[in-house]
Amino acid sequence: MPEQLRTIVENLKSLGARRLAMMGGVLALTLALVTGGAIYLNRPAYETLYVGLERSDVNQIGLVLGEAGIGFDVVSDGTAVLVPAGKTAEARMLLAEKGLPSSANAGYELFDNVGSLGLTTFMQEVTRVRALEGEIARTIRSIAGIKAARVHIVMPERGNFRREQQEPSASVVIRTSGIDAAAKASSLRYLVSAAVPGLNAEKVTVLDSSGTLLAAGDDPANSTAQRSIGIERTVESQVEENIRRALAPYLGPDNFRASVKAEVNTDTRQVEEVIYDPDSRVERSVQIVRTADSATRETAATPTTVLQNIPQEESPSPETPRSSEESERREETTNYELSTKRIATASNGYQVTRLSIAVVVNEARLAAILGENAAPDALQARIAEIQTVVASATGFNEARGDMLNVAAVEFIDGLDGVETPEPGLLDTLGQHLGTMINALAFVLVAFLVTWFGLRPLTAAVMRGSAAEETGTEETVRALPQGAAGEPNLSLPGVESASTLAEDTESAPQLKIRPAPQARLERMVDLNEERTADILRKWARAEVEAAA
Repeated sequence: MPEQLRTIVENLKSLGARRLAMMGGVLALTLALVTGGAIYLNRPAYETLYVGLERSDVNQIGLVLGEAGIGFDVVSDGTAVLVPAGKTAEARMLLAEKGLPSSANAGYELFDNVGSLGLTTFMQEVTRVRALEGEIARTIRSIAGIKAARVHIVMPERGNFRREQQEPSASVVIRTSGIDAAAKASSLRYLVSAAVPGLNAEKVTVLDSSGTLLAAGDDPANSTAQRSIGIERTVESQVEENIRRALAPYLGPDNFRASVKAEVNTDTRQVEEVIYDPDSRVERSVQIVRTADSATRETAATPTTVLQNIPQEESPSPETPRSSEESERREETTNYELSTKRIATASNGYQVTRLSIAVVVNEARLAAILGENAAPDALQARIAEIQTVVASATGFNEARGDMLNVAAVEFIDGLDGVETPEPGLLDTLGQHLGTMINALAFVLVAFLVTWFGLRPLTAAVMRGSAAEETGTEETVRALPQGAAGEPNLSLPGVESASTLAEDTESAPQLKIRPAPQARLERMVDLNEERTADILRKWARAEVEAAA
């Protein structure tokens, strides 16, 4: 054993069993308090296991987790259970084996407890609707960002003598965290309508936990205004993406910014067109009609003339007037089948009517590309090249009324005009404030325990040791003194205490001089009889001096 370690062991032995026990107890208490404070301040973070629970489920879950040795905590309102981080999956598997939680939106498990004896049709229908509500609520809660959901479904009653059939309806109440609830409302309506037979999405109403109406009646996403806005945003995003892909390899992603305003026409159009092709005629039928007429006409009356008044021997019989007529008619009719084309076009798309594009380029980047000795016109030429590239990438059409403007400006520090200074000392302290508080609390606990616990106990022990040493010195001082004032306890064949002290002081590795009590104990160990004789003489001399 090294000499220093041997010295420490001997000094500890010199304190005595009682003082060593007291110091050990103080050390154990200090370690226990420090360890307890460290465990309390650095206890693991808790994760949410289930929310929206009833009191009965919370009690049963607590019993199961306690039996399994899994720590848990309950929030102040008593509707959610927390477990340490990393224990969520294990706790859920354990609770699933026990069928917990059992009262929160039960699904088709309701049919497990339904007996067939005495079960009416109404009870079956109610149980089916409850099971359907629970299953839909479970599916909604599985969507990221939705913490709780409750579904109410109204099924129409069937009537044999009703002319108008009532349509089913539903209402959904959700509680979200960290998401846009209005954006999820439309998808939830279609989810519920697809799960219920005969339910239209327009009959589903969605609200949040604060009572705000998210969706009801006609779907706002199908309205003309919403559709136009959505198409404009899509066109603008596509044009900006085309500009980014064209300029990023040349200028860098942080050295230019593009802004696009698109005007689109989303009117629904229906065009019907009939086209006749005269060059593609085909004879369908030919009809020819021929007619020949011949007519002769003779008049029996004698016509009145001058010859009738001239006397004659015999007047010749006059010839009766006669006329003849012949006619011929030919009629030909040809019917042709013409080729026709009927076109009916129904358009529900969109048409870009105008684009307004603005691009700003970092002037410092262009100067770095052109170099220090660039000509004054080089910058304008480079801007014109960028404008040409942007026009090609965006489908710029001047005849349509599009506008394009490219300018070189000086960019300020930060992205998109927002300065991003380096985090300072306060920001760093704010990020690590929680860790620093835990560390300071741990150090404070250790200091308080040491200052108010270990220090007073150590001082008390040292005062007791000093009192004992004082009594021992007085006892030794009464013994026969040597030349140097030390008690002369010389024994035959044994070095005196003074010699031992001198040897002890002369040892280079021994820093602490042994106490008189220690030297006396060492002398007793060397020769008990001689030491006992000296003590008897000392006691006898003291009694005689007192007498």
